[in-house]
Amino acid sequence: MRSPKIGHVPPRALRVAAIRPSASSGDVRSDPVPQYRITESATLLGVSDDTVRRWIELGQLNAGRDDSGRMVIEGSVLAAFAAGHAKDTPDPSSVNRSARNRFVGLVTEVVVDRVAAKVEMVCGPHRVVSLMTADAVAELGLEPGVLAVAVVKSTHVVVETPRSD
Repeated sequence: MRSPKIGHVPPRALRVAAIRPSASSGDVRSDPVPQYRITESATLLGVSDDTVRRWIELGQLNAGRDDSGRMVIEGSVLAAFAAGHAKDTPDPSSVNRSARNRFVGLVTEVVVDRVAAKVEMVCGPHRVVSLMTADAVAELGLEPGVLAVAVVKSTHVVVETPRSD
């Protein structure tokens, strides 16, 4: 049985026009600037709607209103806030490594055949899947419920954005 994508709610960004200089020519062009509603912001930050409202009331997070009067947060403001409040999950291993992309989580599924294995983990709101040898699974003692660290070192990272129709 396949594990659900925990916490995955695709954001529905509201778009408003902003005038910005073009990166290539210096010309002025109109680009959409994403704005996120309170609920979308809360989902992206992994907190409740009330927490986001409290941060706004305390002046820790700047918000405005869209054309319909709904409270929204500009995407760049939300990104800066998220980066400033990001916390690393303590890594239980005592290994020094060059890879900086470490995801601490729980093993949720292990499928092993004679040679290869698939290990699924939930790391915060993220589902991480690793393919490895069956021997590696046995040596690491991986089974559902075991605390593990997924270490990602890659020269290629694909970044996607929601399609706007």
